[in-house]
Amino acid sequence: MGIFGKIFQALKKTKDNVSAKMRLLFAKNKLGDEFYDELEEILISSDVSVRTAEEVVEQVKEEAIGNKVKDQQFVTDLLKDILEDTLNAADIPEITYPCVIMFVGVNGVGKTTTIGKVANWFVSQGKSVTVAAADTFRAAAGDQLAVWAERAKVRIVRHEEGSDPSAVIFDAVASAKAKKTDVVLVDTAGRLHVKENLMNELKKMDRVVTREYPEAAFYKFLVLDATTGQNAVNQARVFDEAVELDGIVLTKLDGTAKGGFVFSLCGELGIPVVFAGVGEKMDDLVPFDAEQFVEGFF
Repeated sequence: MGIFGKIFQALKKTKDNVSAKMRLLFAKNKLGDEFYDELEEILISSDVSVRTAEEVVEQVKEEAIGNKVKDQQFVTDLLKDILEDTLNAADIPEITYPCVIMFVGVNGVGKTTTIGKVANWFVSQGKSVTVAAADTFRAAAGDQLAVWAERAKVRIVRHEEGSDPSAVIFDAVASAKAKKTDVVLVDTAGRLHVKENLMNELKKMDRVVTREYPEAAFYKFLVLDATTGQNAVNQARVFDEAVELDGIVLTKLDGTAKGGFVFSLCGELGIPVVFAGVGEKMDDLVPFDAEQFVEGFF
């Protein structure tokens, strides 16, 4: 897919927001300290963290001065290259099979829906999939996942509401081993990233997979709502400390006008974005593409 793909299209609100500010900046400022200060402010206003914005602008400044460049297009292209490098600083994991992917995150980010879409994506890649309904806490979470499993035409393992999530994972893993399933996708209950007991429950589920299915590759993906902004970085930091995240799935990328926190996720935390949700349809979840994201950003 070219740069004008789904991620590029989803970022229209962000692009409109940032591009207008960039045009004004170039119109009123020659390259100099004031220009770079304002460039930093534009990035921060788009939810790039202060630390990442400072580092990016300093790189732009050094290279522009070193090349004695005052050309707007050169500076814009340079900024894009540095931002793309920032995204690529975190390597996207190469998924091997069989594998288990556990999805974690706070309440309301769209984990269950995302798992349905991820299941559909793996099926489109010719893989067999089982989903594990380990969110036994939220009323009707299992029913919701069952609907998505049916849409994606994949198997589901579930227990009664209120049962032990680790028992669900145990059964799902046993089933996957017996049927030689390529991918197990685990739904978990949404949890406040400040609640220690809930985070400990995640660690227990993590141990079950590691103990019962050591031959499978095991990935932990954090689902983040792209409209959350800078708070998403705080969420990622805490979940990473709890379960050592392998990647991030962004939802509602088409709903944000400030997508800059993604650069901080990759640059500061070293956690790559693996998938991005760009709409509500079943196939509106795509592998993340750094070039598309930067081109769509401004």
